[in-house]
Amino acid sequence: MEQDLVRKIKSNPRYQKLVSTRSRFGWILAALMLIVYYGYILLIAFDKELLARKIGNGVMTWGIPVGLFVIVFTVVITGIYVWRANREFDDLTAEIRRDALS
Repeated sequence: MEQDLVRKIKSNPRYQKLVSTRSRFGWILAALMLIVYYGYILLIAFDKELLARKIGNGVMTWGIPVGLFVIVFTVVITGIYVWRANREFDDLTAEIRRDALS
């Protein structure tokens, strides 16, 4: 019985759409995060002077807002994933579940 259910779910076109869409979206967001994070690390490694440069006449350097951007970017893309998962992926999952149990 369980194997039949698994086969039925895997052959459902909605399931295949869910898996491919969610995977592609996850990889895109992961790539963006890696670019931002490793870009920041590379900037620290190869251009410390840029991050140590003061903003205006104050005491704040460019390193603080750039580092804060990395943190905020992480929170924002997590929020984007959760928003899309709640809006689109959960609906597709419910449809797949209905199809499988009918």
